[in-house]
Formats: sequence, structure tokens, C-alpha cells
Amino acid sequence: MQIKSRIVNKTLYILLSGELDEYTAATVRKNLDTLLDTQKGYVQIVMDLSELTFMDSTGVGVLIGRYKKMREYNKPIFISNPSRNAERIFKMSGLYDIMPKII
Repeated sequence: MQIKSRIVNKTLYILLSGELDEYTAATVRKNLDTLLDTQKGYVQIVMDLSELTFMDSTGVGVLIGRYKKMREYNKPIFISNPSRNAERIFKMSGLYDIMPKII
């Protein structure tokens, strides 16, 4: 799993590449928390899932945890370019209700 980020116009863009599952969740959680805590000047987050090849319920938990953390700071999270797998999971679970999909 790789995580890349950049800030453009006060938006923190995060690209997740690889598998977000039980085996990678702890590392991804730690790396995302560090990234969210150390980056400055952003007011919203866009999670680009175009390169996410697999996500299970543990991965969903990682994303929900980051949503809850950022909600405390009034920083919304949006989902961009979900892979087919991620799209299916987000639709079935209703996650788009709390982390809307943007184009």
C-alpha cells in the first residue's frame, strides 16, 4: 500500500494505491493520521481511490475512523475516482452519505 499526497487550493489530495485490508490497515491508519496531523493549511480532504485494488471491511473502518477524526475539526472528506471494488462497497454500506463522491 502506498499513500501519496499534495495540497492544492487548500484541499489535501490523498491517493491510496494497493490493498486496504486487515494486513495493511494498521500501517495505513498510522500513516494517514500522521499525514492529517502534520499537513497545514487545508480545509478539506479528497481521497483518490482510483488505484485502490482491494478494500475489505477493515479498510472501511480505517476510512470511517479518519472521517470521525476530521469531523472534529470541521474538515470534510470526499471520495474521488473509486475503483469498482470501492464503489460497490461505498454504495452498499451507505458511506457516500458521510463521505460524498465527487467528480
